Amino acid sequence: MRLEAIDAPSTPTTLLYPVGAVLVTFVVASGLVMMAGASPLAVFVLVARGAAGSQFALLETLTRATPLIFTGLAVAVAFRARLWNIGAEAQLYAGAVVTVVLGTGALPLPAPLLLPLIAVSAMLAGALLLLGPALLKTRFGVDEVVTTLLLNFVMILFVSMLLEGVLKDPTGLGWPQSQRVIAEARLPRIIEGKRLHWGFIVAIVSAFIIWVVMKKTALGTEMRAVGHNAEAARFAGIPVGTVIVKTALLSGGLAALAGFSEVSGLKGNLTLDLSPGFGYSGIVVAMLALLNPVGVVFSALFVAAIFVGADAMSRSAQVPSYIADVMVATALLTMVVAVMLTRYRIRRR
Repeated sequence: MRLEAIDAPSTPTTLLYPVGAVLVTFVVASGLVMMAGASPLAVFVLVARGAAGSQFALLETLTRATPLIFTGLAVAVAFRARLWNIGAEAQLYAGAVVTVVLGTGALPLPAPLLLPLIAVSAMLAGALLLLGPALLKTRFGVDEVVTTLLLNFVMILFVSMLLEGVLKDPTGLGWPQSQRVIAEARLPRIIEGKRLHWGFIVAIVSAFIIWVVMKKTALGTEMRAVGHNAEAARFAGIPVGTVIVKTALLSGGLAALAGFSEVSGLKGNLTLDLSPGFGYSGIVVAMLALLNPVGVVFSALFVAAIFVGADAMSRSAQVPSYIADVMVATALLTMVVAVMLTRYRIRRR
């Protein structure tokens, strides 16, 4: 058997394979649910009810989807230019650290000025964190998969050091956590008394802006050209190295917004468990969306619904909530195969 490139995949084919990937994911999950001694149909109904069966459940799903939209956009932007950013988790924590440093009273400004300043500063921190791997890639050919992946662990250790040192809350009874950000540095809630905050609106607007950048600007065209064939793009006069650096700055900034929104909009302070893996889940979100910025919103809602629904389902059906992790991992693997099949056909030698 061999793989043969497809010059121009048809639109039905491009849509059919991702749908098939989702169906395969549910089939695999059904088998695991039956092994656990439960009915797949009943479990999936409980998952759907736990994710959107009430106002509380729906708002929790939207809240969980907010950081996934940011990290999904970060990965989609980078992958579009074949910059394999696996370090969205590190960039998220970089944005969170800056949010805490500036949001705990260091800048005596009103909320309309303080919040945008913190958001821009957080984006700058995430952008600079990814700039290093991008420069290593363009100047020395260093594999960015390795550098960005290792930066995740470096950043976690750095945050741990800060929380045990200069950022440790003196009133936290010894717990490794930062001080809470002041009221002027908090994103307001969309519905009073609920957890959903304005970070979700910022995420939706960001997805639209990234779609415009990718589809309507010269930078978006250059990013797609470099992603399709860097050598051909260089021959056409596109500065490949500059495009990769710009892509890195944009991608890192988007991932850092996830940290800003989690601290400023939801948690209020920085802890080591701020992110349960939003940076890694962003890869799944971006792949499910086929690197489309608008599709990232819907795939983030899908992934968030699985996690939120699985938590509620496990309490009712006595099925481990880890089924959600299996479903997300299976969705990533099947989507990778689906993307491959949209670009290549299998031929017998």
